[in-house]
Amino acid sequence: MRAFRAVVALAALTIPASAIPPVPAHAQQAEPLRMEARTRPITRFRIGSDEMRFGDLEFAGGLEINASSRHFGALSGFRFIDGQDRFIGVTDTGFWIDGTLMRDAGGKPAGVIGLTMAEITGENGAPITGKWQADAEGIAIRGADVWVSFEREHRVARYRSEDGKRMWQASAPPPVPLHELRRNRGFEGIALAPLDGHLAGALVGVSENSLDAAGNIMAFVRPTTGDPFEFSVAKRDDFYITDVDFLPDGNLILLERRFNVRDGVAMRLRLIDDAAIAARATVDGEILLEADMRFQIDNMEGLAITEDEDGVPRLTIVSDDNHSILQRNLLIEFRYLSPPPGDADR
Repeated sequence: MRAFRAVVALAALTIPASAIPPVPAHAQQAEPLRMEARTRPITRFRIGSDEMRFGDLEFAGGLEINASSRHFGALSGFRFIDGQDRFIGVTDTGFWIDGTLMRDAGGKPAGVIGLTMAEITGENGAPITGKWQADAEGIAIRGADVWVSFEREHRVARYRSEDGKRMWQASAPPPVPLHELRRNRGFEGIALAPLDGHLAGALVGVSENSLDAAGNIMAFVRPTTGDPFEFSVAKRDDFYITDVDFLPDGNLILLERRFNVRDGVAMRLRLIDDAAIAARATVDGEILLEADMRFQIDNMEGLAITEDEDGVPRLTIVSDDNHSILQRNLLIEFRYLSPPPGDADR
């Protein structure tokens, strides 16, 4: 019976929301908390340097963000909606964060307006409470469907956006051996593959630092049809994976973070060829960027990839301040100016 229920739950996660009747809310959702954002521009990525090009990445500006509410912060997952302005985020304290990113004439981040926070709700329509249940980490969006991954009580839930609210539709554990998942090292990153790519719209999840028998990082693919499967990401030194997203060409970018007392904080971006992702495969790829405390970074946790009007992918990366006065809420952007195929320098 448990196996049957698990199969039903997995299937529900992939069925379009339009095919499922609305789940009645048994508790009244609270109105979103509105707040004013205060921002400071970040014009240079490397502190004290005018350098703008970092390998194939071009720094495209950023913001340090604060808000008028003490609830703001702890941003762990981030995605744009239909462009590069309106965004949705999730926090590891159990909130949705919505807002609009303002841009200057050159497309650089210039401010944030319309900032709101609302509690993430569960199956009964009531807010999810307690760190064990409410630790939202990753987010993926397609149309009116929003998927959220949770740590500690490991699961992926699907919500439907309707009338400005997001209603719970289905939830299932990630399709991996749950006993192998570390309590606070679960699926920090989820992403939806391009519909016309190798993975044909599949939901992909990569854990933060839950390791397989070979010591590599556990990951899964949940196709739109067919059975889910596991793969692994090669573990590289002491970096943990904090988010993932797909480029328009179907390749996957991993956002990674390192923190230790000796070296401080660092972030890294790693490129994965989507064609290498297959059942039981272990994938690895090129390091696009590695940055430490000499750069404008903090605890970088969220990654969203969009496409500029000229076809160049734009990477937006956000940080989680853990509600600490010692940390910052940052948003930084890069344009991925990848070389043409067959470039002799690669």
